[in-house]
Amino acid sequence: MCGRFVRTTNRAPAAERELGQAFELQNGPSYNVAPGEWIDIITFAGSGYRNAKARWGFLPAWSKEPRTPYSTINARSESVANSPAFRAAFRNRRCLVPASGFYEWARRPGSGRQPYYIRVTDDEDLAFAGLWETWGAGGADALDTCTILTTAANALVEPLHNRMPVILDPSDYVRWLDPALQDPAAIAMLLRPYPPERMQKWPVGNAVNNTRNNHAGLISPVDDPLIVY
Repeated sequence: MCGRFVRTTNRAPAAERELGQAFELQNGPSYNVAPGEWIDIITFAGSGYRNAKARWGFLPAWSKEPRTPYSTINARSESVANSPAFRAAFRNRRCLVPASGFYEWARRPGSGRQPYYIRVTDDEDLAFAGLWETWGAGGADALDTCTILTTAANALVEPLHNRMPVILDPSDYVRWLDPALQDPAAIAMLLRPYPPERMQKWPVGNAVNNTRNNHAGLISPVDDPLIVY
């Protein structure tokens, strides 16, 4: 899954400069982005790419209220094409969620969990596959929200959790955002675990557990504890 991530720079991944200024950081650096916050997303609008803001926690357009009784911060890539909550957005409102890395937690002996920071090896910014939706379109209470897609964990993440966010290869960014791409099978081909050899992880301090903490020290490595897998 993906329940917390980091976004610290403006850098578009080296393999995909076409998106240019769409990767500019709008909200300022954050080392502890949490559900419910307003985050930067990249969409295709008209004839170009744009950086927009959306609340992290997807709200289907058909929802009667501006909240849901279930968690929608993540959507499973294996079932998203047929999900009543996500299927329309999967065809028509896909987005990129720029990030620098994300956190995952492992069980440890006794009680508590050990947080880990995970990023791509070359320390480039990355982008999660996301979906967005506007609730109350046209009204004074219109609200843009988003979700991050997840897939089966790769070999690097699997010891910590059996799911991970879909990290798109930069060469797939334009295709993922292409509104002409409507075939669910073709879209789903882009949603695969990121190669583990292109990623790295290390344990970090428990300060990240509190969403009020937000500073560069959150991603500093600590001594690797004994982890129960």
